[in-house]
Parts: sequence; structure tokens; C-alpha cells
Amino acid sequence: MMKKSTVWIIVASSLILIGTSLFAVAMTAYQWDFKKLSTVEYETTTHTVGDDFSSIKINVDTANVKFLMSDNGECSVVCHEPENEKHSVSVTDGVLCIDRIPPDNLINCVGINYYSTAITIYLPKTTYAELTVTGDTGNVEIPSAFSFESAEIKISTGDITYSSETIGSLNLKASTGDIKVESISVGSMNIRVSTGSVTVREVTCAQDIEIISTTGKSYLSNVSCASFKSMADTGDLNMKSVIASGKLSIERSTGDVMLEGCDANELDILTDTGDVVGTLLSEKIFIINTDTGDIDVPRTTSGGLCEITTDTGDVEISIE
Repeated sequence: MMKKSTVWIIVASSLILIGTSLFAVAMTAYQWDFKKLSTVEYETTTHTVGDDFSSIKINVDTANVKFLMSDNGECSVVCHEPENEKHSVSVTDGVLCIDRIPPDNLINCVGINYYSTAITIYLPKTTYAELTVTGDTGNVEIPSAFSFESAEIKISTGDITYSSETIGSLNLKASTGDIKVESISVGSMNIRVSTGSVTVREVTCAQDIEIISTTGKSYLSNVSCASFKSMADTGDLNMKSVIASGKLSIERSTGDVMLEGCDANELDILTDTGDVVGTLLSEKIFIINTDTGDIDVPRTTSGGLCEITTDTGDVEISIE
């Protein structure tokens, strides 16, 4: 006789096989479109904003946020959202406020959902004072058509794409997601990401750039600033044509630092495990410290200070 455990294994395997077969049949009927399994009903609501405002404040839970230029000179906010999870749109003290309305009953939020909430803001002007976006899950996209005096975007999970001129400070923060900034001029810029990559291209910064990450690679090209600072636990740093009039400071626990045509009045680079390689635009006085690794730098005696310290890694720098 078969043991009871064997019988149960056969029964369980049979049920799994039957369930898998039924699922495959059902999905074939739906042409493998998982969105057709959604039990949450969505609707699109358009809010017309008649009052004037100079600043924008958005506080959402799970939504993709996108800005576009209005084609009729009026402001409107289009929300594609679950019918039981609405957003409010109002103007208070010159601030356009977009907020998620908490549901009256949490049971209404339960269901199968394969769609994403989307909020699209159509703006009639190009210049605004402050921009603040706070969200939990979702992507945020700010295009080049607009400019702000200052901007701050904080999300937990999602990507941030920012291409708007910012006169003052630009602060971008994501726990899990990629951050991309390109083709802008800005007063100062602070980027923080826990898990995700950072890309900065074609940026002119009047003051300081600071990029802090836990895990993820950073890519910078054609960037100028007064000072530059990058710190990360794990991740490579790839820089091309990054120029700082003051100090360039880099710190990595695990990751390579690659410089191509970069320069600064003073450079301070520290890595635990990783190589430091590349080219600089002007002569430097090199101070190199490494526990295990090869060193190949020019024997120059003029220029600013360039101090590079590694525990395990090679140092190879040349002057263009």
C-alpha cells in the first residue's frame, strides 16, 4: 500500500495541474491580456481650474504624474483613477493642490488591479514658483516646456524624469527607481536614491551638485558646477566632461570611478573596492594611496591637488 504522504502528494500535484490547465485555458480566451482580469473599475475625470496660481503641490499615493502644455490657455487636471479612489483639485492661497481622497471604506480598495492611476496636468503658463510632488508608487515626468523657481520631488517606488529649468534648488529623492535629469540649468541640485541609477546630462549648475545613493550606477556627461559631491555604497560612477570650478569629491564603498575629460580645482576620490581610471583636462599634484593595486599617474608638479585613496583597486590617470 502507498503511504498516506504519497497519496497526498499525488492529490496535491493533480490539483496544481488542474488549476494550471484551467488558468491557461482562461488566459488563452483573454488572449493573455492580464488587464482583463482586473476587478477594479477605472474612470477618467477632468478638473478645470479657473483660479490663478503660481505654485503647484501634488500629494498622491499610487499614480503616474505627467505635465503637459495646455493647448487652449486653460489649466486642467485629468485623472484616470479607480472609481472608489478619487483625487481632489483645488487652488488655495495661489497654490494648485492635487490630493488623493482617502476612501470611505477600505473594502472598496480590495480587488485585482492591473491598471495604473495617471494624473496629467495641462498648464497654461511656462513659469511657476514652487513645485512639490510627493508620492508612494508611480513615475513623475517634468518636461522642458516649464521652469520653476524651486522644485522638490519625493517618491518611494518609481522613476523621476526632470527636464525643467530651475532657478533655485532642485531636490529629487526616490527609494526604489531611476532618476534622470537632462538639458537644464539649475541653481543647486541634490539627488538621493536608495536603489536605482542616476543619469545627469547637459546640466549647468550655478552652485553645488550632490548625488547620494545606496545601490546603483551613476552616469554624468557635459555637466558644469561650482562643486560636485557623489557618495554611494555600491555602484560605478561614470563621468564624461564634468567640470567643477571648486572641489570634486567622490566616495565609493564598492564600485569603479571612471573619468573622461573631467576637471576641478581640487579632487578628492576615495574607494574601498574599485578602480579609479580616466583623464583630466589640467595638470594636478597627485597624492595616491592604495593598499593593493597598481598606480599610473603623471609626475606633474603644478596644478590643484588630486588625492586618490583606494583599498583594493588600481589608479590610472592621464592628462589630455
